[in-house]
Amino acid sequence: MVRRCVDDYDMIADGDAIAIAVSGGKDSLAMLCAMANLRRYYPRPFTIHAVTLDMGIEGMDFSRVGALCNVLGVPYSVVRRDIARVIFEERREKNPCALCAKMRRGALHDLIRDLGINKIALAHHFDDAVETFLMSLLFEGRINCFQPVTFLSRVGITQIRPLLYASEDAINRLAVKYDLPVVHNLCPMNGASKREEVKILLKTLSAQYPDLKSKLFGAMKRLPLEGW
Repeated sequence: MVRRCVDDYDMIADGDAIAIAVSGGKDSLAMLCAMANLRRYYPRPFTIHAVTLDMGIEGMDFSRVGALCNVLGVPYSVVRRDIARVIFEERREKNPCALCAKMRRGALHDLIRDLGINKIALAHHFDDAVETFLMSLLFEGRINCFQPVTFLSRVGITQIRPLLYASEDAINRLAVKYDLPVVHNLCPMNGASKREEVKILLKTLSAQYPDLKSKLFGAMKRLPLEGW
């Protein structure tokens, strides 16, 4: 599934050094394992380096993620930034998610450039893509979604999303089967976002239209959206 997605969108070139963005959630851990396995047999040789941004939220321990990286033979770097303190204590943002995302991206980009890497794998999966598409339609009145491969010219970094063909259910099963060391998200906004609203809406609609997500995903590819 990951191999097919990588091939379909030409995500990996010979000699690529790819940063694997690991938040500690099940999605990023599944991607870490998948990419560690893919590098063993993919016809275009590449290397990976796992990176984690510690946002300073108390109670989030990434030591078991480091242990998994050791088992997989993947270098691992953690950078700590006081993003949570800035957003929730200093600025007391009423709608903190957008600013948080911007600060996270900036910190991650700085880290991987310090490592001499210009490509980063993000763990957005099939359900994330459908939800983002629907959020754009409902809340912005436009047809849009993130791209499978995105070159950020301002910072010289290419983003890839190897999990786009993997459903959230499949990732959940994998996380349980292999007992992945999930670091639970303790952010105060977890589960209280617009994305969560859309996730609930899709779950409700899918009870009546079981293939709804697949049809939406297919529509995204056929529109076509740029980069899809």
